[in-house]
Amino acid sequence: MARDIQLKERWDILIEKLSAQFSDGDPLELDAIIYLVGVQELGKYHRTYKKDEKLDLMHIAICRLLEPYGFYEFDYFDEEGWPHYTIKEELPALKAGEQSVLMKEAIVNYFIDKEYIS
Repeated sequence: MARDIQLKERWDILIEKLSAQFSDGDPLELDAIIYLVGVQELGKYHRTYKKDEKLDLMHIAICRLLEPYGFYEFDYFDEEGWPHYTIKEELPALKAGEQSVLMKEAIVNYFIDKEYIS
């Protein structure tokens, strides 16, 4: 229970900080944060992305976020600098709420590792 409370507190801090930096006052949603992680991982910040590239960025983010859990492993950067991952272990079947908690936990841990939050 204490772990859940700590995750919620950290998540709320992260949402507030990211929303202040990247939003016009509306709290960022989970998908938007996943997209931001993808842009961060690609490292190409000041450009406009096409719809399919945005999906690729979200895929990069999910792979990177779930890498510490053993589901993905970084493989290589392609000639355009996009990271590629291989699947190490299939994701278990999770209910929507369980998926959300896993992603929030992974995102919070990512931003702690990046020293964006503590």
